[in-house]
Amino acid sequence: MPKPTPHAATPALRPSTLERLIPAVGWMRRYQRADLRGDLTAGVTTAVLLAPQAMAYATLAGLPPVVGLYAATLPLAVYALFGTSRQLAVGPVATDSLLVAAIIGGLAVTGGLSPVALAATLALMVGALQLAMGSLRMGFLANFLSQPVLSGFTSAVALVIALSQAGPLLGLSSPAGADPLETARALLAGLPSVHPAAAIVGLGSLIALSAMRRLAPRAPRALVVVVAATVFSVLFDLHSSGVPVVGAVPSGLPTPDFSPPDAATATALLPGALTLAFIGFIEAISVGRALAARHGYRIAPNREFTALGLANLAGGLTGGYPIAGGFSRSAVNNDAGARTPLASLVTAALMLLVLLFLTPLLHDLPRPALAAIIASATATLIDTRIIRFLWRVKRSDLGLLVLTFAATLVVGIQEGILIGVTASVLWFVVRSTRPHTAILGQLPGTESYRNLDRFPEARRIPGMTLVRVDAPFYFGNVTFLRDTVARLREECPERLRALVIDATSINELDSSAATALFEIADEADTFGFELYFAGAKGPVRDVMQRSGFWERVGHDRFYLRVHEAVTAARRNLESRDAISEADPCDPPD
Repeated sequence: MPKPTPHAATPALRPSTLERLIPAVGWMRRYQRADLRGDLTAGVTTAVLLAPQAMAYATLAGLPPVVGLYAATLPLAVYALFGTSRQLAVGPVATDSLLVAAIIGGLAVTGGLSPVALAATLALMVGALQLAMGSLRMGFLANFLSQPVLSGFTSAVALVIALSQAGPLLGLSSPAGADPLETARALLAGLPSVHPAAAIVGLGSLIALSAMRRLAPRAPRALVVVVAATVFSVLFDLHSSGVPVVGAVPSGLPTPDFSPPDAATATALLPGALTLAFIGFIEAISVGRALAARHGYRIAPNREFTALGLANLAGGLTGGYPIAGGFSRSAVNNDAGARTPLASLVTAALMLLVLLFLTPLLHDLPRPALAAIIASATATLIDTRIIRFLWRVKRSDLGLLVLTFAATLVVGIQEGILIGVTASVLWFVVRSTRPHTAILGQLPGTESYRNLDRFPEARRIPGMTLVRVDAPFYFGNVTFLRDTVARLREECPERLRALVIDATSINELDSSAATALFEIADEADTFGFELYFAGAKGPVRDVMQRSGFWERVGHDRFYLRVHEAVTAARRNLESRDAISEADPCDPPD
């Protein structure tokens, strides 16, 4: 893994307006010469991988192969100018290609419309939706991708992609669109039919990549394997021996086949466009965040929406189809040494040259070598360290990782990420409805109050119960907190002469919670205990004042510190002889 460049870890200066609109202005101004070698190598390597891959994915989408090349040229340059990820390689991807096939297939049959025109229209609609989402600052959707969900998703996708390359690696055909279990079953059934020469090229390439990773980590491993495999293919005429090669690539710039759709067609495409807009963003943000974390920088989700939208618009206007951030290509791009988006500009320029002049050079490139590059690169996206970390730190988060991983493998890639995000949100809701509360005691000789369960040396205050609520107070947990107060009262009525609520950890109070506070105050009057608050934040106090609760309880019941509230409560109780030093509910020492 390339180490972060010095400027990657250096805090960036405040960007200018032009840099905020076009992020490329910033990285171009600060470009370092040391990054050039890695960017050039990565750009060339990714281009060599992208050309045949784009054509294959276009076929998977039910489109002519040349449409994939369209989608793999101008969109890359547009994203490089407007995106914030330095290693993300956008273009045609397998998951989105399958979705495109499902979306436009029925329309093309029933409406007699050109699949190419429908795909271009779909790309334009996806681009427009992503631009709108970026303008509405909907990048917050990325916040629902917690690290366990993200790691589970990327690891599962990497495994799916690597498994899908096992067949080509050995010269076997893999079932198109099959789930991992079917792919594995087909692979096992086809083992007796492994093509020896293809297996030698594929496994040899995989071994070479692994060896260079250990012995020459700075070498352009993928590029070396591509060149060596192509030379080997030409010298030994592997194609005649039955080893699959890339074959002939159409030359020249394809003529865009786009005609504006009618309202009915646009309406029919809209649900699919929405799905692709969200899935494309999630795919890009998932791999983009994972790579950014490894290189010590951050990406901007709202700008990613905008950059992907502009890239899809560019692809639609030039006869392409919807694009996203590719897991395998991004891994190859990163693995080959990409340091800045210049690598994507190099890839786009080379794709243009490939379309115009260089297609014969791809003819003899063995597909098993490409499969080895993809499998080797995606292996770096599988993070096993986080499993050990979560086992030690937070096993509920490990459960989310395992659930997302399993759902992505068993149910599907799109469904897997949605299941993971949904489970993460539901688990957050469940936890927030039963927030952590602590019964506090005073540390001897101090004015500090700590959780009695964690600080056995802390002592209860006779006649009082001090409770700290570590969560926002909102409609989802009002019942739990009301029940907590009732339980504290019922456990020892003799002790509860004053209830002090440490509100320092309450950062939100909604109308339902304000109503619950009135009910707690009424309960205090009914059962004869006083109610005090300490450390309530400004926004919380504002709601208390606007709701009338401040007046209901009294100004003299609110204090900045717990000790001040305890002192005031003790003074009031002692004046009424309502407290004694011997608390009947405390167990004997």
